[in-house]
Amino acid sequence: MSWEQVYEQWINEENIPENLKRELSDLNEDPEKCEDAFYAPLEFGTAGMRGILGAGINRMNIFTIRQATEGLARFVDAQGAEAKRRGVAIAYDSRHMSPEFAMEAAKTLAQHNIPAFVFESLRPTPELSFAVRYLNAFSGIMITASHNPAAYNGYKVYGADGGQMPPADADALTKYVREIENPLKIDVLSDDQAKESDLITIIGEEVDAAYLKEVKNVTINQELIDDMGKELKLVYTPLHGTGKMLGEKALKQAGFEKFVLVPEQAIADPDFTTVKSPNPEEHSAFEYAIRLGEKEGADLLIATDPDADRLGAAVRLPNGSYQVLTGNQLGAIMIQYILEAHKQAGTLPENAVVLKSIVSSELATAIAEKYKTKMVDVLTGFKFIAEKIQQYEEDHSQTFMFGFEESYGYLVKSFVRDKDAIQVLVLLAEVAAFYKKQGKTLYDGLQDIFEEYGYYEEKTISVTLSGIEGSEKIKALMKKFREEAPTSFADIKVTQTEDFKELTRTSSDGKVEKLTTPPSDVLKYFLEDGSWIAIRPSGTEPKIKFYLATKATSQVEANQKIKNFEHAVNALTE
Repeated sequence: MSWEQVYEQWINEENIPENLKRELSDLNEDPEKCEDAFYAPLEFGTAGMRGILGAGINRMNIFTIRQATEGLARFVDAQGAEAKRRGVAIAYDSRHMSPEFAMEAAKTLAQHNIPAFVFESLRPTPELSFAVRYLNAFSGIMITASHNPAAYNGYKVYGADGGQMPPADADALTKYVREIENPLKIDVLSDDQAKESDLITIIGEEVDAAYLKEVKNVTINQELIDDMGKELKLVYTPLHGTGKMLGEKALKQAGFEKFVLVPEQAIADPDFTTVKSPNPEEHSAFEYAIRLGEKEGADLLIATDPDADRLGAAVRLPNGSYQVLTGNQLGAIMIQYILEAHKQAGTLPENAVVLKSIVSSELATAIAEKYKTKMVDVLTGFKFIAEKIQQYEEDHSQTFMFGFEESYGYLVKSFVRDKDAIQVLVLLAEVAAFYKKQGKTLYDGLQDIFEEYGYYEEKTISVTLSGIEGSEKIKALMKKFREEAPTSFADIKVTQTEDFKELTRTSSDGKVEKLTTPPSDVLKYFLEDGSWIAIRPSGTEPKIKFYLATKATSQVEANQKIKNFEHAVNALTE
């Protein structure tokens, strides 16, 4: 059907809620917006789906939620009676329509006689990951758009291991979702039936307590915290999201007493009224925390995104101002502390392993090598880190110590199988206490790392290209880089190119090797000076991302290299 026919199907549907009816009527006055809402279904991929709230098949609404969940229900049906009996855990964040979407998902599953365990109120994504395993559920659903602006919401699906579904299962699920031709005709329980159904169970405090009990094990040196927990001054902002729910309790139970919440941003607010973007990657997200930090003389500022799976931090500089650290810098600081603390305690396993994404800094690798710890690179997407953790648990070949992605996603302990900002909130406070005891800040600790390992610098350039035209531009850019492969960046020669879609590693002398990862639309160029540049479309947003990374003998030299690479990339994309 054409998009016009799909629109007519929606406008003539009797069971459309009033708010969507009004939107459909308004869309009739704007053909361009109407086409964007109906030209294609909201893409359901390996990370679930994410989109703007509103009417249409390319928007987040109760019908696209029902469609995704109907696909999941059919997938669970196909796995047999035991899978159905185990059911699905469901959590949601502070966004518009999140509670409603969570219940729509539960009502859709119940129509298939699949139990749903729905949290009583908003909860962080990592707790959903934990709940799947704690409840022995077969799957999980998280209603969230992570760090996207207020106009968005999303839907993420988890497997039985608590990680986001791996590619094979995600592909099978996606097939079921795409087979559903008309999301308007999916049967779900009525609201009254849902209230009476024994297939929908409300959960909360018991799971919270079990999760927080596990968080106690994140602490490595309790004696250090007992000594410095009353001294460390910490400012924490949950950026209007779910982090306050468990973050405050996690800090208190660890022994940190001098932390303060940013009051304006401790309120769950779906409009995120104090920030342009509720994203700890954005320096502007720290505006309120910096203001409070200066007033309190805080050692460390921490921000978590709305679903509390990502965490960013700002450290105090010698002049009293604050600098927001990159995801790679935070990863390096925590890896250094974890491995050193375990070495000092005599608890560093011989088969220790750290996991990171292919677009994360090689500084982490250098640190791991010093401690004779294996570094394993995986594709971007925390599900690939979760897969490795599961593998190591089964074959006992490695002991997981830490996993991270440069986009502010970290995991310390494997009782969660996704990024967990609550765990890292506690660990980073411990690291700050470690440096404070020496009369240092985290900034000083980072400088120590640079002096020992070299000055690593990275930068991510995100280009947003929305709508139909934007999607085509992203495809065209990736095609251009494949067909007109660059031989140098900023006059530094490319020595090797990895194409994770074609699964090839091609050297400048023409030698071709096979990559062993699952296929992914990523290109990575290695330069003769040790720098690298990677390109990939975002899996969850209308963006194409360029990752720039280098190493130098000084911060000035590293910064200049990154600037040169940035100019080179901009020239190639014009």
